[in-house]
Parts: sequence; structure tokens; C-alpha cells
Amino acid sequence: GERPIFVTGTSGSSGTVAQGIINALIAPNNTNVARPVIFAPSVSHWLALVNYESGRQVFDLTQARPTALAPVVMAIWESRLQAIQDTVGYDEIGWEELLEVLNSPNGWQDYGIPNGRRTVYYGHTDPFISSTALSTLIAEFYASARANGFTGRRLTLEQVNDPVVQDGVRRIEQLIRHYSQRTTEFKEYIAQGPDYLDFVALEENDLIYINQGLTEYRPPEQLVALYPKEGTFWHEHPFGIVNADWVTPEQQEAARIFTDFVLTVDVQQRVMESGFRPANPDVSLGYPFVPENGVTVEGPSNVLDVPDPEVIVAVQQSWAFVKKQADIWLLIDISGSMEADGKLDQAKQAALAFLDNMESTNRIGLAVFSTDIQILVPMDTFESNEAELRQTIQSLQTDEITELYAAIVEIVGLMNQAEDDDRIRAVVLLSDGADTGERGVTLNDAVNIITASRDSLNPVIVIPVAYGGDADIRALNSIARASNTRVQSGDPANIQAVLQIISSYF
Repeated sequence: GERPIFVTGTSGSSGTVAQGIINALIAPNNTNVARPVIFAPSVSHWLALVNYESGRQVFDLTQARPTALAPVVMAIWESRLQAIQDTVGYDEIGWEELLEVLNSPNGWQDYGIPNGRRTVYYGHTDPFISSTALSTLIAEFYASARANGFTGRRLTLEQVNDPVVQDGVRRIEQLIRHYSQRTTEFKEYIAQGPDYLDFVALEENDLIYINQGLTEYRPPEQLVALYPKEGTFWHEHPFGIVNADWVTPEQQEAARIFTDFVLTVDVQQRVMESGFRPANPDVSLGYPFVPENGVTVEGPSNVLDVPDPEVIVAVQQSWAFVKKQADIWLLIDISGSMEADGKLDQAKQAALAFLDNMESTNRIGLAVFSTDIQILVPMDTFESNEAELRQTIQSLQTDEITELYAAIVEIVGLMNQAEDDDRIRAVVLLSDGADTGERGVTLNDAVNIITASRDSLNPVIVIPVAYGGDADIRALNSIARASNTRVQSGDPANIQAVLQIISSYF
């Protein structure tokens, strides 16, 4: 007779779970191992990659049915998109027009935005982890290849490995303000308004979520979906039923029945209410797919073909040399208050964790402040100074007073002297208390030097981390606002996780 089917869901980033399944098959002793019955990534790229990387037919791609549809969009402020359309005189906008804003002498001011920045703020996530980022990076390669004469339907290794095409992708990546490991950060970040980001790569459902006011910050104006004229991908959220020794035939049959259930009209109606387009054609498209939520009923007009898995792998492997590189100062408070509750020891471990995923070509330096402001490790490529950074961090000791404002003025001033306009410039500031300095440097001085940087083609990003219960939140908030960033909050229990998230920005 019939038996009940019990389904337990576990969340995880598509790339992380995909790698976990690969590891379960070929490296079962790895710390990241996943053995699901159904793998439901955001997009089928990952199913093909699992088959390719494992050398096995783990998923029958012809039977991995879509369950919820969402195109990848550029979520852009309506005022920004309208300004571009008004300036160029047509509506079909893509990477070409966004790059023209970046290359325009006065940036957004040349597009009629009062007090507009000279630069563009764009963000996307990590293509090894995030489906949205992987699709976006593939789309950037398509756009660059087409701009350089490629007319084929499907991207190939020839285009991905072409230095001219790679250089075009690198130019698109110059729009980046910073990266992030997860879409979660960008959803909250962009909701604060155009001062924080001009546009960000998201799934369409995330854009609807923001416009419905469901983020911590209610958007000051409407975000709209830009479906790039060069093309984008549909994310179909397929249910891939695993063919592996940990899945029984009975479980596979149960998975097929569960997939049928998810595709019923009632469930698909709920899927649509959550901002996804229904995969069941018997469900008519309705709310929330209305202009008030920044989307069109039609969706993208140019949908890209999914490349072969070896091409997707090549796109991922290109990431290290097409992404925007970064110059980073790690600025750590070592005043006397850091001695309490083991805060300095935890901060050291967090700083070391910050380095764990650092790109070798990023440049990073270490500075500390207490009574004095000291540059302990001069900025250099991470591959050159990693050992010195780690050794110096481990040997940090506390001192007396907190020259917070003077430290910011000195380090931001130092970074402003750098002439590289093609690299992210960032100061990651870890502080646990109020400024008690004796040099006469004020909060206004710190804010002013950060604000002045915003008028340059490559503003310095200052990311304050309020560490512990005694941090001066008011001052750190002022510093964050001047830099159009957010205060990150940490304590000895979570400071390592906080700095690891920040490290993914670069």
C-alpha cells in the first residue's frame, strides 16, 4: 500500500552543496560532504558541473524538472536607469551603457543626477558559491565575446580563453564596488539607497522581496529589473534526483512523487506569491509580477544558452584574474580595553581567519592603533607578505589610549595617495571603544577625509566593525555613513564569522 513520504529540507549555497556532493563521491573524507536525495540548486549549471567534476551521471539532466523560475537581473534604482535611458535616447540598456557611465568624465553628473558620484557602485557574489554570480559572470563573458565579434549561440572555450574577451570582462568588473559571498548582504545593502550601490546582480524574486519592503531598510525609491540587452539566464530551480549509492530506488521514486507535488497548482500558486514565476504552465502569472514591484510580465527578451560544463569550469577558473583586485588595510584597535574578556585573542584569531580566503594578488597591509599609530606590515601582495602578516597578528599586544580618529585620518590619507583607479580600496577597521586620543584629531576630521575620497574616481571604502559592548556606535556609524557602508557588529563569540564575511568582499 501507499506509505507517507517525509521530506526534510536543508539550506545551503548551491556551489557549496554541489561541491559537497562531488566530495561525497570522490573524496568522502573531506569536511564538506553532502548526500542528499534531491539537490535543488537555483540553476541547472550545478547539476551539470557535479556530473562533469565527478565523472559520473549523478543527475539525469533531462529529468531534472524546473520548479520555480526567476531570471537573473541587474537590480538598479529607477532614477539611475531612467537617467541612462534619457541620456542615450533608447530603452534597451546593458553592460555597454553601464560602462559608459563609468567612463564618463563626471560619472552620474553627466547623466543628470544632481550631486552624482563620478564612479559606479556595482556588486555581485562569488561564482564558486552563488548561482547568481556564476550566471552573471558567464553573461559577462557572453557580452564581451559578442562585443568582440562572436556570433555563435553557445559560448565555447575559445572565447573564455581569449585574452581580448577576458579583458572585456575585466572592464565590466571595474564597475564593482565590492564583492560578497552571499546575496543576503547585498539585499540588505542596496535597500539603503543609491548611495550604497547603484545596481546589483540578483534573482528577480530578490528584487521583488526588496520592493515589497521586506528587508531591514525600506528602499527610498523603487528598484527596477534591468534585463541586460546582451542577455541573461533563467534560473529554473530544478529538482535533481541523485543517482548514488546512498539513494535507494524507493527514495528516488518518493523524490519523483514529491516533485509532482511541488508542481501542483496549489503549491505553484504559493511559489508565485514568494516572487518566483510558476513552472507549471497551468498557473497564470499574477501578483507580485506588477510594475509596482519593479518587474515586467514579459521578463528578459534575450536568454542565453547554457554553455557546456567544461566551459562553465573555465569561467569559474578565470575568476581570479578577471575580478577586480583590492588594496586593503586591516586597522586594529589594540588599546588597553582590548585586554578584557579575551577580546584581543579572539580578534587575532578573527584577523587570521580574514586572511584565509584572501586572493594572492590582493594587496594588504596591517596597521594598529592605541597610543601610537603603527604600520606593522606595509602593504604588499598577499602572496608576498602572508607569512609576515600572520606572524605579526599572532604577536599583537595591548597598549593604552585609543587614537581612533587619528588612525583613520592617517590610513585613509595614505590610501588616498595611491593612484590605482582599477582596484578596490578598503580599510577594515576593528575598534572596541571610544576615541580617547590626545592628538586633537576629531570625528569631523575622520569623516571629512573619508567624504573627500568619495569625489575621486576610486573612493576609499571604510568598513567599521564595532567589537564588544563598549564600542562607540555613534562615531562608527558616522564613519560608515561617510563611506556609504554599514557598521558590522561583533563580539568575542562571533567576531571570526564577521571578519570572514567581510573578507569575501574582496
